[in-house]
Amino acid sequence: MIRPVSELVAAAETEIETLSPRELREALEEARTGGTPLTLVDIRDVRELEREGRIPGAIHAPRGMLEVWVDPASPYHRADFAREGRYVLFCAGGLRSALATKSLKDMGFGPVAHLGGGFAAWREAGGEVVSPFMQGN
Repeated sequence: MIRPVSELVAAAETEIETLSPRELREALEEARTGGTPLTLVDIRDVRELEREGRIPGAIHAPRGMLEVWVDPASPYHRADFAREGRYVLFCAGGLRSALATKSLKDMGFGPVAHLGGGFAAWREAGGEVVSPFMQGN
């Protein structure tokens, strides 16, 4: 029998930090005013970004590439993951980002957290979204 993804996510969330949209807004504001630097990481598929839009300033790291981009010994390592400060991952609804955050924590990467409820929760809470039709960022 396959263990349901809901159980995997629930188990991951007992070991990782989960931020609400309000807490993320506060952390972003703190980072903007000289506090702990924060890198927001969008792990959704590129088609989701094109369809739904993005959170301004977030870097894109598709879920399938995340661990190999984070690993400094990987030939695919990205400098975005060598920055000082805290990282916050998000996906569409919070499932993939919870599992990805647990994976990065298991690798020894951090500090890292995820946005509970994902992009949908961010948008529902009135968080700023860059239209999928806008260029840049």
